[in-house]
Amino acid sequence: MRLLKFFAWSCVAIFCGLLLSLSGAFLYLSPSLPSVDSLRSIQLQIPLRVFSSDGKLIAEFGEMRRSPIEFKDIPPDFINALLAAEDDNFEHHYGVDPSSLMRAATQILKSGQIQTGGSTITMQVAKNYFLTNERSFSRKINEILLALQIERELSKNEILELYVNKIYLGQRAYGIEAASQVYYGKPIGELTLSQLAMIAGLPKAPSRYNPLVNPTRAKERRDWILGRLHLLGKIDEQRYQEALAEPVNASYHVAAPELAAPYIAEMARAEMVGRYGSDAYTEGFNVYTTVPSNLQETANSALRSGLLSYDQRHGYRGPESRLPGMTKETWLAELAKKSQLGGLEPAIVTQVEKSGILVLTRDGKEEAVNWESMKWARPFLNTNSMGPRPKQPSDVAQVGDLIRVQRQEDGSLNFVQMPAAQGALVSLDPKNGAILALVGGFSFEQSNYNRAIQAKRQPGSSFKPFVYSAALDKGYTAATLVNDAPIVFASSNTDEVWRPKNDNNTFLGPIRLRVALYKSRNLVSIRLLQAIGVEYARNYATKFGFNKQDLPPNLSLALGTADLTPMEVAGGWSVFANGGYKTEPYLIQKIDDRHGKTVFTANPPTVPSVEQTEDEQLQELAQDSAGQAAPEAPALETDVAAPTEATDPQAPVEPAVAKRIIDARTAYIMTSMLQDVIKRGTGRRALALGRDDLSGKTGTTNESKDSWFSGYNADYVTTVWTGFDQPESLGRHEFGGTVALPIWMKYMGAALKDKPSNPPKEPPGILTLRIDPFSGRTASPGTPGAYFELFKNEDTPPSMGEIDPNLGVPGSPLPADDSAPIDLF
Repeated sequence: MRLLKFFAWSCVAIFCGLLLSLSGAFLYLSPSLPSVDSLRSIQLQIPLRVFSSDGKLIAEFGEMRRSPIEFKDIPPDFINALLAAEDDNFEHHYGVDPSSLMRAATQILKSGQIQTGGSTITMQVAKNYFLTNERSFSRKINEILLALQIERELSKNEILELYVNKIYLGQRAYGIEAASQVYYGKPIGELTLSQLAMIAGLPKAPSRYNPLVNPTRAKERRDWILGRLHLLGKIDEQRYQEALAEPVNASYHVAAPELAAPYIAEMARAEMVGRYGSDAYTEGFNVYTTVPSNLQETANSALRSGLLSYDQRHGYRGPESRLPGMTKETWLAELAKKSQLGGLEPAIVTQVEKSGILVLTRDGKEEAVNWESMKWARPFLNTNSMGPRPKQPSDVAQVGDLIRVQRQEDGSLNFVQMPAAQGALVSLDPKNGAILALVGGFSFEQSNYNRAIQAKRQPGSSFKPFVYSAALDKGYTAATLVNDAPIVFASSNTDEVWRPKNDNNTFLGPIRLRVALYKSRNLVSIRLLQAIGVEYARNYATKFGFNKQDLPPNLSLALGTADLTPMEVAGGWSVFANGGYKTEPYLIQKIDDRHGKTVFTANPPTVPSVEQTEDEQLQELAQDSAGQAAPEAPALETDVAAPTEATDPQAPVEPAVAKRIIDARTAYIMTSMLQDVIKRGTGRRALALGRDDLSGKTGTTNESKDSWFSGYNADYVTTVWTGFDQPESLGRHEFGGTVALPIWMKYMGAALKDKPSNPPKEPPGILTLRIDPFSGRTASPGTPGAYFELFKNEDTPPSMGEIDPNLGVPGSPLPADDSAPIDLF
């Protein structure tokens, strides 16, 4: 009896000692514990998401995949499965489960080390949000104390919501919604009981029970949880057996982009990091770009098809590799190493027949490629030469050839090859600079080098409009005559001689500027630049956004030897398209935070909807011309401006107004001259679009190393560049009109489909006069071949009757005035 009393008092003493120890620990540690109140406003890491202007997902950036979910959206079956696996006493304890702690304590006494933590879900919330993963007694005590506080402050539902959104579940997935998307590709609310049990089994050991890495162990864990649900009466026998019978059907899914625009995504990511630093990846920003999905898809297709067409015109360079004499399994292993690039799938030839070839694709299927799609494949000899036309499939492919195929809309496969040439397309809204479509190369996966904003190439003749515009603003007219004749420049310091020539090595003699532009006469452009002055032209061009250091300080500038990106060229051309205003290309329209609140809205300088009065225009232009050389435009690494933003995005903002940089009449006359490029010049192929509101210009550099086309109407301005990354000739018979223009046409044709014609409105101060085609002067009545020309009212030429016959000696081209009867060089 005495022994029994001693044991009872000992138990009481131990209990009191534990109670005093815990009380002492609480009093000692509680001041250093974090506030549980912060859990109500905790900010979980959420990745950056980039969307098109119409809300289609382009990309997701961030180390953690997470999509927070509210408690009301958690399926009850998942809650039951989770509690059955992790904490079946959750509804009844106060943050700490004594039986679990006693079990953990027994293991400590046996081994001397912490084996299992005896943690409840509440304790895990305390650890995940406030503590580290360190295995120590002090951390466990802090965990217990925090759990007790959490239970006092939060409801059970709030605790569960915090837990399911924070836990790591493998494959970079944090939280149950992200795990559901990663393993099953759908929201957690759409999962079966078996799938919910699979995810509920992951928190204990995400790697060990990962259904993608260890499907056998994952199934064992799932089945155990289903058994617990059945034992606890949460599911009946029928549901239990049905769930057990379901196979492990998890597979890896990522947030599938709804719009393929990787170059756009990377530009948006870089701008967000510039704004927010590393927080851009974790704060849950949703970035809405200016890019409509339909225009971007059209741009992708146009550039790829144009580069493939060019490539096929120059022959087949052979398979990517030859793998004869291998088993199907070996071939599949080789195919697994290859990625789809620009929509072109890798495939291995398994059989060659008279009607075509059979190929093995990455998914293990054997599919046919018909002979018709292979007939283009003449052997490539060099850029200008090909071998004989193939007569049968065996002339092109052999068993074991690793090739590329392109899947058509009907599911069939075409024989193709990866293009060697590259390209870029930029399309802007000329009214405000919004980027409407951008493609920086054939395949981002092959090369993330963004040629649209990083490749500085010579624009060739597509730069000439800036020289002509400079001349118009200096008093020249579209009717000014310049001599298209040979010219030689000798260096005063060396024996070097420069003999520029036209591309076809012909000469047309005295020719009007309008004709010289649409016929792209190099010698006229050189003479015109010489007349207006190289330095004047360089300063003038900087107003269009070009950096002065990229513009050569010599007459070769007239031939487009500047170093410019496609984005810079498109931005410069926007000035002609919008009537003379400088806009800045921009990409991000708005940024929403994790709660859907807009934290940034773009306010780009925009062309005014109501035109300034003529007096205001002329006053502003007079002030500009009276000043010194235009300042150099600041060098932007991405050529994309950061638009003006309001400090309070919700407050009304005064719209920013774009600055006028050239006379509206200059822009109007340039548009008219560039329309003639399409109507009767080097851009005639674009007549197939059947529109009367298009203006544009081809560009081809020496030896056809670069091919360009820039063009516009009032709604879109689009620039296309094609060439090799390491400059080399595209071919003897390849020009801006054969390589770049078809790409431009395919894009613009789709962009403008069903849109009414939108020609520019004629500004005040324009006169239309009948002109003598041989002198550029106002025609007398009955003059044969007279035509109508546009003039600024202060630059109209004298009539033929006013010409002094003593002034008929050819001289330098001069502005239109009474002393310049015939402008020859």
